[in-house]
Amino acid sequence: MPVDIEQKVTVVGLGYIGLPTAALIARSGCKVTGIDVSAHVVETVNNGKVHIEEVDLDGLVQGVVSRGALVASTTMVAADTFVIAVPTPHDEEHRPDISYVLDAARGIAKVLQPGNLVILESTSPVGTTEQVAELLAAERPDLKVPGRCTGTPDIFVAYCPERVLPGRILIELVDNDRCIGGITPRCARRAMTFYRQFVRGACVTTTARAAEMVKLVENSYRDVNIAFANELSMIADKMGVDVWDVIRLANRHPRVNILQPGPGVGGHCIAVDPWFLVHGAPDESRLIRTAREVNLAKTSHVIAATATLVASHPQAKIGVLGLAFKPNIDDFRESPAVEVAAALARQFGQRIQIVEPFAKGLPMEFAGSGAELVELDDALADCDVMIVLVDHDVFKSVPLEERSGKIVYDTRGLWPDQGWPTTAPAPRAVA
Repeated sequence: MPVDIEQKVTVVGLGYIGLPTAALIARSGCKVTGIDVSAHVVETVNNGKVHIEEVDLDGLVQGVVSRGALVASTTMVAADTFVIAVPTPHDEEHRPDISYVLDAARGIAKVLQPGNLVILESTSPVGTTEQVAELLAAERPDLKVPGRCTGTPDIFVAYCPERVLPGRILIELVDNDRCIGGITPRCARRAMTFYRQFVRGACVTTTARAAEMVKLVENSYRDVNIAFANELSMIADKMGVDVWDVIRLANRHPRVNILQPGPGVGGHCIAVDPWFLVHGAPDESRLIRTAREVNLAKTSHVIAATATLVASHPQAKIGVLGLAFKPNIDDFRESPAVEVAAALARQFGQRIQIVEPFAKGLPMEFAGSGAELVELDDALADCDVMIVLVDHDVFKSVPLEERSGKIVYDTRGLWPDQGWPTTAPAPRAVA
């Protein structure tokens, strides 16, 4: 439903979620300002361009910027609605860091006015939205903040997590259901009214704490299920069994649906969010913690197995296929493929040739290693050993005859017609 062009929205954070969200809101008819700490990002967006790879995002951003519906800035500006979409990383001990969220809230507090709506979208530990409200109350004692005042509050504070798939972000931001949690029911209803302007999926209201936990539970559920597949793959390796065949046959049972294993779990959601639950309830989250440990162990397992394979072929060049955390995107955050490839590069240097069609250069993890970023055709021509870490579509297109005679170590089951399509201890060449 189109909205009044005079409605002003400020989106704080122009990353993988913030920029698509800002562009979609602008397309719906709002006047949107995107805030980012990076001057490069701001300049890129104001030129109608994008700094991330996402299907159809470039055309959308170009359109809304050219119409003046979206502008970017490094300085916070007043608005009717503020959407916080900044990162929430964790430290080496897996403790969540919400400092970016609180910094965004401090910036918003300086321009906050009665009637404004503040929505946190960043994946956050349970209770973070309440901390945002508490910070706003402390920064702006002249305003009545929900949950921190008596009587009718002056502003609205809510939480609404994104639940999107990279490569389909623009579609899923619109079509997926939204779980909207308010500090109060009134806050939730106000936020629901905002989202209904550009979301076709159902908008369901609840408390802020419940909505925060919903996002963490969704990704923890997926992590636990992936961990079963990854653990199964390591068991199959130990027993010399083709895990892909086992899963394929086991899934013929009407109530069994085992996922596909890989070299680990990556991305800023599934690889991170379960730790927020573990941190919040360490004694009660034993299964979730174990799943995280299994998925981390799978990456170590692949590093050890591939290093053994490369060492056993001392004259061979090694083609390593993929760095992204999932297929057909340019997102390397928390990517197990990067971890595996970088470990091989540090150990074997110039013998390692990296193929990543969504990268223009190698990430910083490869600095000084001697490894090269090459085209797929060059790797197929020069490398005797191929290590598959990501199932990009372009890799699937390589026919058997182009891989003939090569030793293939396949962590994705990409090429089931060749070698051991698993992380088994004895990859073999096809004549």
